[in-house]
Amino acid sequence: MKYFGTDGFRGRANEGLNVEHAYQIGRFVGWYYGLRQDRKARIVLGKDTRRSSYMFESALVSGLVASGADAYMLHVIPTPGVSYVTADGAFDCGIMITASHNPYGDNGIKLVNQNGEKMDEAVLKQVEAYIDGEIDVPLATGDKIGCTVDFMQGRNRYIAHLIASANFSLQGVRVGLDCANGAASSVAKPVFDALGADVYVFNNTPNGFNINVNCGSTHIEEMQSYVLRNNLDVGFAYDGDADRCLAVDDRGHVVDGDLILYVCGRYLNKHGGLAKSTIVPTVMSNFGFFKALDEIGINYESTDVGDKYVYACMRENGYSLGGEQSGHIIFGDIENTGDGIMTSLRIMEAVRSEKESLSTLVRPVKLYPQLLVNVPVTDRDAAMADPAVKAAEKKANEFLAGNGRCFVRASGTEQLVRILAEAPTDELCKQADDIVLAAVEKYRAAE
Repeated sequence: MKYFGTDGFRGRANEGLNVEHAYQIGRFVGWYYGLRQDRKARIVLGKDTRRSSYMFESALVSGLVASGADAYMLHVIPTPGVSYVTADGAFDCGIMITASHNPYGDNGIKLVNQNGEKMDEAVLKQVEAYIDGEIDVPLATGDKIGCTVDFMQGRNRYIAHLIASANFSLQGVRVGLDCANGAASSVAKPVFDALGADVYVFNNTPNGFNINVNCGSTHIEEMQSYVLRNNLDVGFAYDGDADRCLAVDDRGHVVDGDLILYVCGRYLNKHGGLAKSTIVPTVMSNFGFFKALDEIGINYESTDVGDKYVYACMRENGYSLGGEQSGHIIFGDIENTGDGIMTSLRIMEAVRSEKESLSTLVRPVKLYPQLLVNVPVTDRDAAMADPAVKAAEKKANEFLAGNGRCFVRASGTEQLVRILAEAPTDELCKQADDIVLAAVEKYRAAE
């Protein structure tokens, strides 16, 4: 794909991704879905809180209505909210404007199909062909021109869906929420308030520039200190578009995606809710996580890194739970995409049902030390294809001699090469990483 990566069309606002691209995406999508039926296309779209999201929203809407589609505007809402409303409201497709956990200067456009799933690659290729001038799309005229609809009720329906999914009370539970100054800011607190929790919320005053800045799931240390300082039972930190969630237990320890999968998987399996007694993690999951699953008799099937690979495996094999260490968790019996707020609710369901603290529920998992190094590079594809880098990765794994592993991959959204070492000690992790770093160094981008 030329423009759309693993998580949509993403880039620096008005540099890699510009307002003309947004208009063109709207033009094609509005025309394409109208062409397939005897009525105007109905497209729903939402955005996160970064300043450029408003610009891209206007451009997308202009393109949609110019091609004859009706554009239903959800305004600021989590990415999973767009997926839910698209499917629930029988829309032709959904559009989310977000760069997720990236800095505020970046942005992106994600497309989802009528089922709320990631858009089919065949459609994305046609969008790209239109952007490159290979497809002609006519302008709508007269009564064929579309209209805009202020669809705030869609966001309310999403909030109601989250509340309805919880069949338990959080009365008396002290919960901290770090909304990353992002899309969760207007959604997370009302959900936990409705369940009776004693809610402590922070980083929920977005100004267009502070999304993900020293807050949210990418800066979990903020929540760790907050939980301890306020004597909370649990804390949840979301990313900019709230499709991820990391937790902090009552002792101030981080509960990452692996531990979330363990807690929720064990609980679901105990109550017959884990399809085929199998969890779908990625190859980046911790050795200790896999060993803990072995001890309780839960199977696992690992995929490549990326929620789309996790979901594809789940859908193909009928599995009901999967996710990534980053906190992107998919509960397939409820939704078809990662949802940070839903994840926090499912954790609380396990905590309340088992009548145990979160720190107690994660105790059986003994995680191996990991060291992840993100190397800014000039060309991630060239670096990954370099035989010297591949040889260095093999050498690092031979160095660990079966007592750990070293894993190298390119970021799906940024010009980064990620080097992950996992071993019994931090020093062994560093030594393994250094072997690969030496080979990648020639691709390093200037600071």
